[in-house]
Amino acid sequence: MTYEIRDPIYGFIQLNGWEREIVNHPIFQRLRRIRQLAFTDMVYPSAIYSRFEHSLGVMHLATLMYDSLISKSKNVDILKEKLSYKKEGLKRDRQLVRMAALLHDVGHTPLSHAGEELMPNTKTGKKYRHENYTANIIRDKLRGVIEEHPENKNNYHISAEEVASLIEGNEKGLAEKIFLRTLISSQLDADRGDYLLRDSFHIGVKYGIYDYNRLINTISLGIEPEEDNPVLGVEKGGWHVAEELILARYSMFTQVYFHKTRRAYDYHLSQVLKSFLQNGTFPQPNKMDDFLEWDDWKFFQLIKENAKVNKDCEAILKRKHVRNVYETTERPEIEDLEKLENAKKVLSDLVTFEDKSVKLWYNSSGEEGSMEVFIINESKIKPLSSYSKIVKNIGGIKQIRLYTEYENRDKAEKMLRGEKLL
Repeated sequence: MTYEIRDPIYGFIQLNGWEREIVNHPIFQRLRRIRQLAFTDMVYPSAIYSRFEHSLGVMHLATLMYDSLISKSKNVDILKEKLSYKKEGLKRDRQLVRMAALLHDVGHTPLSHAGEELMPNTKTGKKYRHENYTANIIRDKLRGVIEEHPENKNNYHISAEEVASLIEGNEKGLAEKIFLRTLISSQLDADRGDYLLRDSFHIGVKYGIYDYNRLINTISLGIEPEEDNPVLGVEKGGWHVAEELILARYSMFTQVYFHKTRRAYDYHLSQVLKSFLQNGTFPQPNKMDDFLEWDDWKFFQLIKENAKVNKDCEAILKRKHVRNVYETTERPEIEDLEKLENAKKVLSDLVTFEDKSVKLWYNSSGEEGSMEVFIINESKIKPLSSYSKIVKNIGGIKQIRLYTEYENRDKAEKMLRGEKLL
């Protein structure tokens, strides 16, 4: 049986009975209580939608991309020749992609990425990411609803391990199906594709709008020459929309995600969470029940209860957030950095928070999450940067800002004006 959910971006999103049971699971319902954009509504009042809505959208967009891919005989021929795919295999992978896209955020912290900064460290000293928590939840808490549902047992035989591996990008778990990872997490994935459209819609801006229909229609497969494996990219005729997507992310970051007031609230959120969490971090992934207790509702209640004794709670409730009093250019030169150091000396102990952005918009370094966007022209595969000079030279934002307490703003600005730094 097919169910429909009305969606402001795509019209309707369809679910089968198996997916509906997962959506109704308390762990997925928790996403209704986690905002996608934290306190961005303090700047853009309508930015209050949830990761529940986003997750449904990612599943839908990933499905559109996959369906477009296998609707083209040349792509199916590659899968048949290189990976011995049959019709049943294509149908099974479609469901695997949908499941991974639907569940990709179930391990997210409250209040978006402000909370993710407070995840504990691994044994190697690196911070856990929400993908690690997501994979643990799928392997443990959601294994039964994934593997034991009749629709899966009688048709697909998809394991929780496969779903978790696709979200993690686990090459060992995915083997030759690693190319599917591009649909879930890459510089051209359904996650970015959906949140850009959805953020723009709910915020009321046009910065994140791109031609997603053109992107879907030009999704294609090619053969990576060195290892002779299938890779997913876009046809040559679609390279401009791939460029458009990168530029949409750039614009959304500079105008929305790194907005000075939004970042001020991220600071207060981080401080408040540290004070509420044991040892200032979320529970370890092996304490999943404790972790899943945390959502935005619990956080908001704690803010209200502690507003009289916690300065950061008070700042959030009364909109008396830290104020930006000095900032560099988006790509500071040596002279800009020297002025920054002078501003720090002038302000001395008035600096409450120093905010830094180190954000790349097209990363070909091979780091996690930086998979190249491939442009496929018949038998040749090239990175997007070889077609687009804009993408090649877009670089990153390295802006630095200095914030002071709400009541110190006038004093700080006078001190900086006296040194002619404003």
